[in-house]
Amino acid sequence: MDRPEGGEALSNREKAAAVSELSGRYPLFDLLECAELARSTYYYALSHPKGPTRPELRDAAAEIFSRTANGCGHRQIAMCLRAEQGAVVADKTVLKMMREMGLRCRIRRETGCRKYSSYKGKVGDTFENVIGRDFEAAAPWLKMGTDVTEFKQPWGKAYFAPVYDFGSKEIVAWSTSRRPDMAQQTRLLDSLMAKKPKGAKPVLHSDMGWQYQHAKWVKRLKDAGFVQSMSRKGNCLDNGATEQVFGHLKDEFFRGRTWPDFDSFKADLDAYVVHWNTRRRQAKLKGLTPEEFRNQSLAA
Repeated sequence: MDRPEGGEALSNREKAAAVSELSGRYPLFDLLECAELARSTYYYALSHPKGPTRPELRDAAAEIFSRTANGCGHRQIAMCLRAEQGAVVADKTVLKMMREMGLRCRIRRETGCRKYSSYKGKVGDTFENVIGRDFEAAAPWLKMGTDVTEFKQPWGKAYFAPVYDFGSKEIVAWSTSRRPDMAQQTRLLDSLMAKKPKGAKPVLHSDMGWQYQHAKWVKRLKDAGFVQSMSRKGNCLDNGATEQVFGHLKDEFFRGRTWPDFDSFKADLDAYVVHWNTRRRQAKLKGLTPEEFRNQSLAA
């Protein structure tokens, strides 16, 4: 009764519950001896049933969980509770509380959200892999990544193209379109250039997709002071930081959902990106949101 096979040692309350369950069939003295449980401890455990974990935080935890359609993990909830409620609470305590409340994130699996492959061979300029899988950046606007992912819906397909800042973890610019064409990339660059701080010369990493080799893309980045970097052909790990964003988006926003039309899908995706930037806290940013980290960095 001390330790189930492959599990952790039972608590006194769990032992007392097991003894109580068996007490009608076996002598109580023998059960307590087997459980190595004192009689006083047994009766105390029965008269003081275990209460819910941190009941004062449960409403706030449920609200944080509901901010995205498919919920979020215990670390995200713990960071929000500490930052927004001033709570002193450990990650493991939040996990325990969530289990008691029945709040569980769904397990990641394949969905209708997938990476769009835009590789068409060498159709323009290609560049060295300057990033080299080193996605760490001490400040915003030093290293960034971009890519395109595809969503399938009953009404057709949609394509999401973001620019992701490796330093602030912010989705700095994005474009959602029915077609993965150069018009989408032009809108993406328009948004990116409008936000670029004066004097910034970041590395912008991508795969070897046709759009990133396009003369208009290459010239516009060069004129703005960007340094282009490209993954090796057929190696998605070279752009792992941006791919990870797509994975979180799939889990928290997209999986298991359908939209009636493109416009409603786009509106909800825009809202999720705003949530990512302004409310979704990052462990690597010490519990700050991307927006908070960027503001602190630029003010320093």
